[in-house]
Amino acid sequence: MKVENTKFVAVNYTLTVDGQVADKNPEGQPLEFVCGAGMLLPKFEGALIGKEPGDKVSFTLEPKDGYGEIIAEAIVELPKTIFMIDGKVVEEMLFAGNVVPMSDAEGHRMNGIIKEVKEESVMMDFNHPMAGKTLNFDVEVVEVRDVTPEDLAPKGGCSCGCDHDHCEGCGEGHECNGEHECNGEHECHGDHCCH
Repeated sequence: MKVENTKFVAVNYTLTVDGQVADKNPEGQPLEFVCGAGMLLPKFEGALIGKEPGDKVSFTLEPKDGYGEIIAEAIVELPKTIFMIDGKVVEEMLFAGNVVPMSDAEGHRMNGIIKEVKEESVMMDFNHPMAGKTLNFDVEVVEVRDVTPEDLAPKGGCSCGCDHDHCEGCGEGHECNGEHECNGEHECHGDHCCH
């Protein structure tokens, strides 16, 4: 059976960014999705159309086909008072590189990466961690079959639709490693935001 829209697909994948492995599925835990359901990046799914179990494919997604370019307006300076708990700024969480879960005025969950800590403020980057990056994928199709009702049923895990119980939010890959929002839209597209 070949990969096509409305088919259940399982793949092993490795994502390389800037010459380094950025993500891969854990051994024995392929990435599973329903093709065409909007769970993954459209160009990722498109590269698999027509492939069969055992087929391997390598492809590159430019930023416009992945997570877009870096948006300057998504890098903001926030007062340290935002990071207060019980009336005290939580200084131990304020360091460059830390990923901090936050909500905007409309209640959308998002994660920001601390870029710089100043005396009275913190520079936060709310771009997707893969914004501006060229994504290089090596993918092996493991399984293709018809969709069952179980495939469409909600699963456990985080609130973003990821079906892995150890998630801390929707992230890129099974590890859901704190890099959580998709395309700056503050919503997830299913199993993995990164694909």
